[in-house]
Amino acid sequence: MSSPLHGDGPSAPHGHTEVLEAEPAAASGPLAGDPSILGLPTFIVGSVFLGLTLVGYTPAESVGPALPVLIFATGLGQLITTIWAAALGQSAVAAVFGIFTGFWLSYSALLVGLIHGWWGISADPIDTRTVPAFLISWLVVIGALTIFTLRLPAAFTAVFALVEVALALVLIGALSGETIFATLGGIAVFAFAAIGVYLFASAASLATGGPAMNLGKPIQH
Repeated sequence: MSSPLHGDGPSAPHGHTEVLEAEPAAASGPLAGDPSILGLPTFIVGSVFLGLTLVGYTPAESVGPALPVLIFATGLGQLITTIWAAALGQSAVAAVFGIFTGFWLSYSALLVGLIHGWWGISADPIDTRTVPAFLISWLVVIGALTIFTLRLPAAFTAVFALVEVALALVLIGALSGETIFATLGGIAVFAFAAIGVYLFASAASLATGGPAMNLGKPIQH
């Protein structure tokens, strides 16, 4: 909104008021941008680390080194993305990244509990219920997320479905004690991380003035 400026400079005739239109102020407008350009790479790094652990590249009993990545890269990155999306009014995006914020941070807290005996969690092998209960809880939530977001491009549905598969395989491994299921779960993790890289490439292309990549047609219209 412009505002008049009044002046009686020496060049103005006596009694005449000169009215100048001020330049409009720079718009402070709503926030902008694509939150997924931060959310996707921070999701990928945690997924890759988790996949490496599940396939046995890093010792399963030595999960402590994963915590800096899972908490300060993935968990924090997902949280910032959630807040950014919510500020833009992107409810679906905020919900997706908010759910994964909860997953990664709660998974990190579970690992801390197993390592230090916090939260009343015991690392004793006879405790066969804590980890399966955690996995079952997230199976339900991610399953609901997969079903309720079928209107998103198919690439997103594929990520959610593969997360569900990975959780199911790790759950079977936790209940049966067969390490092959953890390995298969790790492969599923690498699969959804790879799709995440593709989604990140699309977001980065758009952010740098390039074309959007084909993310597939939604399953539900």
